[in-house]
Amino acid sequence: MNKHESWATEGGAAPPSGSQNDFARMGEDELMAYEARYCSWGDTVHYMDTPKIFERCEGSFLYDGRDMPYLDLQMWHSAVNFGYSNKRLADAARRQLDTLPQVSSKFLHREKIELATRLAQRIERTWGMEGRCHFNVGGAQANEDALKLVRNYSGGKTRMFAFEGGYHGRTLGTTAITSSYRYRKKFGAFADRAQFVPFPYCFRCPYGKKRESCDLFCVDQFARLFDSEYHGVWDAKSNECEFAAFFAEPIQGTGGYIIPPEGYFQKLKGILDARKILLVDDEVQMGFFRAGKFWAMENFGVKPDVIVFGKSLTNGLNPLSGIWAREELIRPEIWGAGMTHSTYSSNPMGTSVALENVKMMEDTDYETITKQKGAYFLQGLQELQRRYPGYVGNVDGLGLALRMELCEADGTTPNTTLANRLNQKAFDGGIEVGGKAYGLCLDVGGYYKNTVVFAPSVEITIEEIDLGMSLIDKLMHDALRA
Repeated sequence: MNKHESWATEGGAAPPSGSQNDFARMGEDELMAYEARYCSWGDTVHYMDTPKIFERCEGSFLYDGRDMPYLDLQMWHSAVNFGYSNKRLADAARRQLDTLPQVSSKFLHREKIELATRLAQRIERTWGMEGRCHFNVGGAQANEDALKLVRNYSGGKTRMFAFEGGYHGRTLGTTAITSSYRYRKKFGAFADRAQFVPFPYCFRCPYGKKRESCDLFCVDQFARLFDSEYHGVWDAKSNECEFAAFFAEPIQGTGGYIIPPEGYFQKLKGILDARKILLVDDEVQMGFFRAGKFWAMENFGVKPDVIVFGKSLTNGLNPLSGIWAREELIRPEIWGAGMTHSTYSSNPMGTSVALENVKMMEDTDYETITKQKGAYFLQGLQELQRRYPGYVGNVDGLGLALRMELCEADGTTPNTTLANRLNQKAFDGGIEVGGKAYGLCLDVGGYYKNTVVFAPSVEITIEEIDLGMSLIDKLMHDALRA
């Protein structure tokens, strides 16, 4: 049992003696003792043997108390797309702090109006659709707003489609459209559970098909639901579906950064449009150039009815999220004042940083940058696949959303043990490359918790990508030898 666990299990034992006003000078052991005694584990992730305390951050790196650099290849689950301590965005926050840092959401401020305008006008230019933006504070809350929006528009329909492997949040409402039962089993859900449809996970096709020859068989299986009223979703006599919307991540995040095959969403959207089912595009993790485009769904040739966004909208500097919806769904006559509300929605600190972020994305050709760096990163993963045949069973990527699925030597059987070992050794730090010690921040997800997913900063350098590949190579070598 480590020190952290011992403090946590001793039933309220007092933490070390000393002044409680002296936290700035405490060592890590003392801090961890207080954390174990007074902090809930419910709002943090204690998956590692010993949680890590970081002291500062810059660019693609986090630094621990020893000032050891940890190359972060998951960037707060894609919340910090544009690098830690981004000066342009930090300066925008400071300017707002000196002018209008606080104002109730019942009042207006310039930054909110300009931010909504720029986002809505960009969507008009991209897809030719008019609409409006509605803000909140987190991705789950924005998905809650989307649920309310489509329920309202559909006349109160509570049934939704969503994907197996999909993740849309852990509030009581959004757990109903998140496929993992473990997120709702202790609490139930306030909404009807979604009907979950298989995602086109071509490496592990649930229908046993091959990507190059299946002709999108999985979409045909979804279309079959509407062939007869006895399949449980469609009333042919009234030409009406029981389901209001399909909530979809264009690339699955928590599900393992799974990228759908070409033509998948186009064929799916045709079915949804024919049945008057809305497509809600959850861009919380994949938006803002993570997948090479401003919106990830741009890669797949369809127009969403609702877009949900958050995370890197403010580059992690202040909570802000939101939805964009077509004018027909969100016009004031049907989506009026107070339909949803949060005290901190459209807060000026968040909207000011988000506005500067959007301007920065307009000033910089991140589409080209992300695609070039993503292609280089993917080449590195493909080299690892050649170096460790079988064990690196699948690699894939779109922009800087990339995956490495770890398997047994047969190249297919999920290898959760190897993934956990790799992740833990990366987090322990002390990996020597070029005579210097590093740590590595990775994220393991996927259906079988055997997939390392990569969401590096779009500002990552080629040298940092090379460093990342060297670190992963050493970790793979040591983990397999162990």
